[in-house]
Amino acid sequence: MDLPSSTAMPAAALAAHDITQHEIQALKTRHNLADAHTHQRQSPSQAQIVRNLPLLWERAQHLTQHQSEQAFIQAFFRFHGQHHALKRSDEIYLVYAASVAMHITATYLRKHKLRVGLIEPCFDNLHDLLAHMQVPMAPLPEAILADPTQVYRLLQAHAGEVDAVFLVDPNNPTGSSMFADGHESFVEVARYCRDHGKLLILDFCFAAFLMTSGRTRIDAYALLDAMGTDYLVMEDTGKTWPLQDAKCATLMSSPRLNAEIYSIVTSVLLNVSPFVLQLVTEYINDSAADGFASVRDVLETNRRVARQYLDGTLLSYVEPAVETSVAWFHILKDGLCGDRLQAYLLQHQAYVLPGRYFYWSAPEQGAPYVRLALAREPEAFEAAMKVIRAALEAYDA
Repeated sequence: MDLPSSTAMPAAALAAHDITQHEIQALKTRHNLADAHTHQRQSPSQAQIVRNLPLLWERAQHLTQHQSEQAFIQAFFRFHGQHHALKRSDEIYLVYAASVAMHITATYLRKHKLRVGLIEPCFDNLHDLLAHMQVPMAPLPEAILADPTQVYRLLQAHAGEVDAVFLVDPNNPTGSSMFADGHESFVEVARYCRDHGKLLILDFCFAAFLMTSGRTRIDAYALLDAMGTDYLVMEDTGKTWPLQDAKCATLMSSPRLNAEIYSIVTSVLLNVSPFVLQLVTEYINDSAADGFASVRDVLETNRRVARQYLDGTLLSYVEPAVETSVAWFHILKDGLCGDRLQAYLLQHQAYVLPGRYFYWSAPEQGAPYVRLALAREPEAFEAAMKVIRAALEAYDA
């Protein structure tokens, strides 16, 4: 069976200019595996949190905003093992979403006319936000971070002409990580940035998934401050817990930059809803109590099912260094690209993301890949895998 011609491809798929536009279209489909937001059902203990929403509302009304903020900050950073940051807990800034933290970061970069070396591949809204703010960029291939004995040298070769190094860890979509086998690569990145006066920008929005692989997070803030590296670090809750997009993200800078970052933050917003903070804090505490099982088990189940149904068809599963909430598949058939496969599967009411959008400077490198989101109810996810498997077999027949 042949794929449809380009003229037969759904207009929405052809018109999408970025991943988010694809994800908006995917919300209309039966089997939405596009966005990495959490769509699984509540665990029993999480369902109890939902039943307690009136109590959380009352608590939010009776506590001060500062108390709600600090309760969240303490729970979140302790859960992640980032205890050093809590020494400056009043300088951890809370925003509605990671994209808001990114906008604040981009504002700082534009203000100082800094050129950024941005990791490639990465989720395309990082590039797009910087581009909209007219921040000049150069690609940093994620492969340069793989060997800690070579990181410093390769950064000298690839980042010598930029003012800031912007990395995502674990990376979306590939699951690569400087922390996969220790923290030596991270130390070398921090050392390079310190030695050469580069600002290190870190997107840790998927960092909770380091704990899905039996690891514990190194205290990155302690290492950065000990090294004397200037940094901006973003973290998030939105890709971790099934919160119906009631989420909170954090932004923290090295002490030298704090006053200026604070002035940008306060020009953007006053505060995050105290009710949302109460809610998210309860989910964090729930995961601390169950050892992250309610999140980890769903992802492990769906990853196993995805490999069972799809690996070895037209697709080959790409093993990540860190298992996050997405799966990255290589297309095996010559001449078949992610865009055409995405459009074909859309005819079967299954929506996956084409890989080219993640390669912001060289889309052709991502053409033979697709990404699937795993944070779904397992029964619904397996139904989607059956649909995709049947579609792939029909194409290959």
